[in-house]
Amino acid sequence: MDARKERYAGKDLKRLFAGARSILAAKGRKSVRFDMKRDPPGVAELAKAVLGPSGNLRAPTLKLGDDWVVGFGEDAWTEYFD
Repeated sequence: MDARKERYAGKDLKRLFAGARSILAAKGRKSVRFDMKRDPPGVAELAKAVLGPSGNLRAPTLKLGDDWVVGFGEDAWTEYFD
């Protein structure tokens, strides 16, 4: 998958994140963690968190096993990878 060439609409996110356990979406100093097994977000809420204004996934996007990290926020990344 090359997010630079492929855009994702809200309807695509369900397929893209199928099987995900959690998604950490970061935007600058703000971040939100979605528990996709216990309390999955609605399509609009997920799209707002993980898609940029161009309709592409926020960069960088990492898939780590069943977990995803979308976007960059130093605090969120430190929390996740520390």
